[in-house]
Amino acid sequence: MSDAPADRADADSAARNAEGDGFFERYTTRALVAGVTVAVVVTLLLAGLLFPDSLAGTLADALTSRNTLAAALRLSVPIAFAALGGIFAEKSGVINIGLEGLLIISAFSAIYVADVTGGVWIGFAGGVVASTLLAALFAVVTIGFRADQIIAGLAVWLIALGLAPFASQVIYSSPNTPTVATTGTITVPVLADLPFFGALFSASPSVYLLFAAVFGSWYVFERTAFGRWIRASGENPKALDTAGVSVTHVRYAAVLISGVLAGMGGAALSLDLGQFTGNGPTMVNGKGFIAIVAYLFGNYNPVGAFLSTMLFAGLDAVQTVLQLQGIGIPRQLIRITPFVVVILVLALVGRTRLPEAAGENYETED
Repeated sequence: MSDAPADRADADSAARNAEGDGFFERYTTRALVAGVTVAVVVTLLLAGLLFPDSLAGTLADALTSRNTLAAALRLSVPIAFAALGGIFAEKSGVINIGLEGLLIISAFSAIYVADVTGGVWIGFAGGVVASTLLAALFAVVTIGFRADQIIAGLAVWLIALGLAPFASQVIYSSPNTPTVATTGTITVPVLADLPFFGALFSASPSVYLLFAAVFGSWYVFERTAFGRWIRASGENPKALDTAGVSVTHVRYAAVLISGVLAGMGGAALSLDLGQFTGNGPTMVNGKGFIAIVAYLFGNYNPVGAFLSTMLFAGLDAVQTVLQLQGIGIPRQLIRITPFVVVILVLALVGRTRLPEAAGENYETED
């Protein structure tokens, strides 16, 4: 019994040591990308200041617009929530590429429950519950029955991609639902009138929930024993098991948390607009897959994942503004800019080190 605290300390140490391997290799590319990004933005702003009637001036106006920041915050919500959920699952050793499916099922469920009950926040809770239940099914299949995690994640996506529009078609005779009340906007007087940064003080409640979730996720990983157990479960599950902590229970909890967070993102996406659209890839339209890129680029850090998300969302917001400006560049070319950046980021972070036991099933030792 006297060795138990030492064993738990060993498990925590194993998680920290494994994460420390290759520190410089992992951060050099990210520092370079961050530096280049800052340099490009500063150059554009200076060029726009000197030549306000040029293309650089138009870009500078778009980058410094209060509406651009507001749009970036709104667009970042579903991606960032899904990215946080992906971090919890993957750091525990379970690769959850079904985030797209969790966003889809929660987006539809939130609208349906809000439509039936008349309560926006009841609908929000309904979307979270639906996502969590689907995540629980994924957890049972991958952890309980030790199925291949990639295949199971793809199945979650395909199930949601087919089920949500089909349910909408059955219930509403259309893949698109009718409109319901939205979550509204929280506005802080005076501060909301500030140029550019005023958008931070006049936003949807889901934006502020996201800020709280980012801080809460960071706190769990950096300041709690549960966060250390999650890291140990993904890095050295045998050490965690030896310390007397159930790897299975930790992984179940982490995957369920990923379902809750992704559910919040999907519910926010549809309720902020007041409608679910199920045509084609649905209104989610790849946001779950971008979330995977975001947390990889953020190196499994909640704050880094959020900043990565803001990069993608900001580019999406800027390209929307540029399409309306009519700058002489074909709209189709402008529209694909955020996705080109995603591909470039994927190439640049190719050396991101996954948790040692990610994707591997673990059988508890007797």
